[in-house]
Amino acid sequence: MARETKPLYVGPRVRRIRRDLGLTQAQMAADLEVSASYVTLIERNQRPLPADLLLRMAETYGLDLSAFASGEDDIFNQLEAMLVDPIFQELSITKEDVRDLMSANPAMGEAVAALYGAYRTSRTSAIEARAAGTSGGVDSVEEARDFITVARNYFPALDEMGEDIANALSNDGGNLFEATAQRFKTRHGLTVRVLPSDVMVGAYRRHDRHRKQILVSEALDQASRSFQLILQLALLEGREQLDMVVNQGAFESDAGRRLTRAALANYLAGAIMLPYRKFHQSAEELSYDVEAMARRFGASFEQVCHRLTTLQRPGAEGIPFFFLRIDAAGNVSKRFSGGVFPFARYGGSCPLWNLHDTFRTPRKIHTQLIQLPDGETYFSIARTVHGGEGGFNAPKAERAVALGCELKYAERLIYAQETNLTEAARTQIGVTCRLCSRPACAARAHPPLERRLIVDEHRRLATPFSFAFD
Repeated sequence: MARETKPLYVGPRVRRIRRDLGLTQAQMAADLEVSASYVTLIERNQRPLPADLLLRMAETYGLDLSAFASGEDDIFNQLEAMLVDPIFQELSITKEDVRDLMSANPAMGEAVAALYGAYRTSRTSAIEARAAGTSGGVDSVEEARDFITVARNYFPALDEMGEDIANALSNDGGNLFEATAQRFKTRHGLTVRVLPSDVMVGAYRRHDRHRKQILVSEALDQASRSFQLILQLALLEGREQLDMVVNQGAFESDAGRRLTRAALANYLAGAIMLPYRKFHQSAEELSYDVEAMARRFGASFEQVCHRLTTLQRPGAEGIPFFFLRIDAAGNVSKRFSGGVFPFARYGGSCPLWNLHDTFRTPRKIHTQLIQLPDGETYFSIARTVHGGEGGFNAPKAERAVALGCELKYAERLIYAQETNLTEAARTQIGVTCRLCSRPACAARAHPPLERRLIVDEHRRLATPFSFAFD
């Protein structure tokens, strides 16, 4: 039986491409030999984009077909994440309401998402500026995070390049570190040396152009040594590809652009060390057992978690994961939402999330069902990871990472096989205290931004704050 092709409704994406090209609807219609009214219907999602017209657009304007992959889903995810904000709690807006809006008027949905984004940015900037006594400025780290979030942490060109290099390295024989060192020697005339940490003077990796050497610290474990060496290879051989991808973004700061390029280089290194096809097959075969996958590929627990958030290849998708890394003080040093989890832009995570409990039992995997105020439920695993150098009195960093997905995917995970997935087992958490609308939480550290406080000097409640219901 022939497989039925799903209609392609990508109106907002077609409109954005047309505007980026500086064309009117009439001009695009003339180029594609269709009527202007037909282009209007496609852009309003009242007609699907036919396959022949899709190919004609790609050929006429020199477009990559992946440009149509995101479609209206990006806007839908932004609107869905927006509903977590307490200012919308009284309106009882559901996902179906959002879908109705995107179906009936995608342009208005895009406008609402842009307006809310501007509102959140200005509100957060104002709060931080008042706290710091400054006028605020561009946050380079958030620029880089936003670029990766918009792409859902998936860059197909880098994945393809990573697989090509990984195949070449496997053909060279030997372990990954040795094969990479051989590639440096034969292709770039560079010698790889592993040196003591005191010689490296605090560096994990260094490219000595004068002596034509790649130096790696012996204080790193084997997985980290391999990754650092592959990262240097990615920077050398992927220079043009990295520039091509990062140039697709509009950065207000040079630091934001450089941070993004560094993140993309790490992505490419992960694609070489954990090539997409083999990694995806192993994930499904091992039921996403992170530790087993780490041993199979000679990688670390955190490296595997990172890579699991990138499995978005059409036709070979993995489970859509989100990822978070914190330190013992609750500071967030890495996060990837993958369009799944509505992380707060600033502030820590909810103290009721057992991610914070992992520091009491290092290296033990904790599982938990967590539910946000909007009713969305997720399954997460959390474990501590070790960073820094090996050796007595060497600088070390103990952090905790969480990997999670929507509850509907949990049955595919080995960690959920003996876990109670009923509603009674769900832990009610918030995104962060300032955005959490749960009034009776004893663990609350800050009042929510949109709730009016009631101060009662004569009573001490079990909860830190009490609020007016208005």
